[in-house]
Amino acid sequence: MDREKYSILVIDDEESIRRLLQKELANSRREILTAADGAEAMAMVRSHWFDVIIMDLWLPDVSDLELLIKIRESIPHIEVIMITGHGDVDIAVEAMKLGACDFIRKPFNLDRLDLIVEKAHQRVLLSRENAMLRHSTGQEQNKVRFIGNSQAMRDIQFLIEKVAPAKIPVLITGESGAGKDVVARLIHQRSPLAANPMIVKNCATLQKELARSELFGHIKGSFTGANESREGLLSFAHDSTLFLDEIGELPLEVQASLLRVLETGTYRRVGEKEERKVNIRFLFATNRHLAEEVEKERFNEAFFHRINAFSIHIPSLKDRKEDLPLLVDYFLTTLSPDNTSYRIVERAMACILKYNWPGNIRELRNVIERSIILAENGIITERCLPRELVESSESNSAALTLESVERDHILKMLDFYGGNRQKTADTLGISRKTLYRKLNQYAIE
Repeated sequence: MDREKYSILVIDDEESIRRLLQKELANSRREILTAADGAEAMAMVRSHWFDVIIMDLWLPDVSDLELLIKIRESIPHIEVIMITGHGDVDIAVEAMKLGACDFIRKPFNLDRLDLIVEKAHQRVLLSRENAMLRHSTGQEQNKVRFIGNSQAMRDIQFLIEKVAPAKIPVLITGESGAGKDVVARLIHQRSPLAANPMIVKNCATLQKELARSELFGHIKGSFTGANESREGLLSFAHDSTLFLDEIGELPLEVQASLLRVLETGTYRRVGEKEERKVNIRFLFATNRHLAEEVEKERFNEAFFHRINAFSIHIPSLKDRKEDLPLLVDYFLTTLSPDNTSYRIVERAMACILKYNWPGNIRELRNVIERSIILAENGIITERCLPRELVESSESNSAALTLESVERDHILKMLDFYGGNRQKTADTLGISRKTLYRKLNQYAIE
């Protein structure tokens, strides 16, 4: 994670010190703000996003290490550098035990302070990146691929390319297993925030009583069991993308709070009075019909209209079966152990094409993975497929002959490869001579 610019807060009651540090530490990558006392400092900490704080040990309105404790409770992922006098070494050591990263004595060496600040910033980046990775699935580090050549999938790809650079929230809808998470990752990968990990949370896993705390964070003592202050997912997703899957499962009262974040770019941790600014790209997904949920008063109407400003619907796999050969080929390649080559015989492929796939792409992936395990000599027959799949596909197309299915499949492959017969034969797992024979058999020009 690499944010080019970062902010530093200098807290000191001496104006000359504030002016000196603001001038000497400033460069093209740093924004330097100042505060003269503890009250002003805390107000700025709650309204700005700081990476490093440089503060005098002694301030007129707070005692000893009180301000340090408040700052560390408010923002765990921040580095604090203490400015001390010659006789304050013992207190400075105590400050480091409480979370300060370093201290420098007056009169201080500006070159040394500059080095300390830069090292502190690198630690902040590392700490936040680790926190973000803990709350992401890690899959966004590997570029996901868009598999499908149907008109519906081409339309979705067009929408992804158009909306990715914008900051507008996106609602992704479709049945379970249709690939909503893939669309979300593609939007993030093509966005200006792609350098940072996307934070992912399935709202169905949130405990109702703790949903607000997990999203927004909380301060110590804000509710029973809050023994320490904690950051929420909004904090970890700052300057990145937050993907909330199964948004229809989010409690109504939390929806209202999240709506405010979308509208103002600010939030409050549970038990906190001051607002915090945050920069987040929101993506949402659901397999529910949210408009119907609104009518039944099970979903916040204003929140629905806000997140539905730009929507992408993914059709079920049974409605875009022309994508099946590409998806099968993709899974055969990516799931094959030791780069072993696998191919599917015609009868097995016919079953796959006739099946309605209620579990969508997720079910298809599982079936191909199972078939690879059961395959003999790299050949997948209908015996490698789940029995219920074979029986269901047979009942779904009792009136169809294998020849008619095969003819349609050959036509689709020829169309997909622009009439290239060698590529068509390779995909079908047959020789070019056999393909020519079948073209003559089925009177395909």
